[in-house]
Amino acid sequence: MRFSRYFLTTLKEVPQEAHLVSHQLMLRCCMIHQVAAGLYAWAPLGLKVLQKIEAIIREEHAAIDALEVHMPTIQPAALWKESGRYEDYGKELLRFKDRHEVELLYGPTCEEIFTQFFKTHIKSYKDLPQRLYQIQLKFRDEIRPRFGVMRGREFLMKDLYSFDLNKAASLQSYEAVLGAYYKIFERMNLKALAVRADTGPIGGDLSHEFIVLAPSGESTLLYDATFKPGTPLTLDDIHNVYAVTDDQHNPETCPLKADQLKTSKGIEVGHVFYFGTKYSAPLGASVMDDKGELTPVHMGSYGIGVSRVLAALIEIFSDEKGMVWPQSVAPFDVGLVNLKIGDEACTAMADALYTNLKAAGIDVLYDDRDRPAGFKLNDMDLVGLPYQIILGPKNAAKGHVELKERATGKLICLSQEALMAKISATDGLAKLSSLFDAAQCA
Repeated sequence: MRFSRYFLTTLKEVPQEAHLVSHQLMLRCCMIHQVAAGLYAWAPLGLKVLQKIEAIIREEHAAIDALEVHMPTIQPAALWKESGRYEDYGKELLRFKDRHEVELLYGPTCEEIFTQFFKTHIKSYKDLPQRLYQIQLKFRDEIRPRFGVMRGREFLMKDLYSFDLNKAASLQSYEAVLGAYYKIFERMNLKALAVRADTGPIGGDLSHEFIVLAPSGESTLLYDATFKPGTPLTLDDIHNVYAVTDDQHNPETCPLKADQLKTSKGIEVGHVFYFGTKYSAPLGASVMDDKGELTPVHMGSYGIGVSRVLAALIEIFSDEKGMVWPQSVAPFDVGLVNLKIGDEACTAMADALYTNLKAAGIDVLYDDRDRPAGFKLNDMDLVGLPYQIILGPKNAAKGHVELKERATGKLICLSQEALMAKISATDGLAKLSSLFDAAQCA
């Protein structure tokens, strides 16, 4: 994509209304636009990152045989009254009536509507288990929306619902989703801990929050000091690594001594629940078991705050210059910067590189704007793509380019042929970092 044709304006100054780094950088890079308090429009750059996150979620959900569906955001209040949650949920639930005086609500979560959907179509235990999910906008009328998309009123959420014959089978679904969550977050370079949590308005007697360690997080987490964030996680960590929010920590019953615990701030990025027949029983979601008897199915629900994950990524992967995206979620694979638009040889080489990179399947943001070199380099650092290919007249005359690794700031010089050979190889982008073992340009 040519920068000159892209919908991307950048701000040099930090917006005064933004306090979190993620909110500041998302506004400075035109990833979001505030429409009203807690309500944001997503610009092309922000939407591309959301779509990268969604793609990872979809792939790992397919691996556990979860099927994607799409439900309406507006739900009938009658369903929530039937389940008993309509009055219990509180003022975060946006209630209204249509022109026929039918009571409706804007869904903050979808247990009732998924249960109704399941009830209508699945009648036999032979059709179990079922794992259905969607990626959908939700609305919760937060009293004080703040921190940008970290705590907005409207947000993008992945919610999955499992339906099983009994508790034992339902807990197998619970474990399968927990394992998928670990893989999802690891693919984004997020090191998340599963923490036993309160079930809140969702209900049930088993729940875990997924929390990523971050200084700007709202949660305070205590965890086993022997656990090293950054090491590969397994499903056993759910049960073997002690981790708890400070409000749930009881020193008298804690299996670890005080000097065996570490404390950290964290950001909640996911929440999972097992709640048995809380919704299936009152809503009549039953199946015929192997004895010919009707039995309410056991259910779980599993959420990932997709837009919140994006903000958490920026909180963790950013520096004083801007964002530093992990390759798996970066909006573009590489940035290509033509430092001298007026130079014929430089522009010809940059245009050719752009064409060749696209032909190799590389998603490129090509800065072809007629702006000062320093301005363009600062913008490219701000956007934070993993690699930058920088081309000026001096190197163009020799057929060379500079390759910059955004995370380390390392800069090397190489021929365009050597660059394309490395990129065109299998997993070429993943191997670019090996080039930085070579000598740097003088």
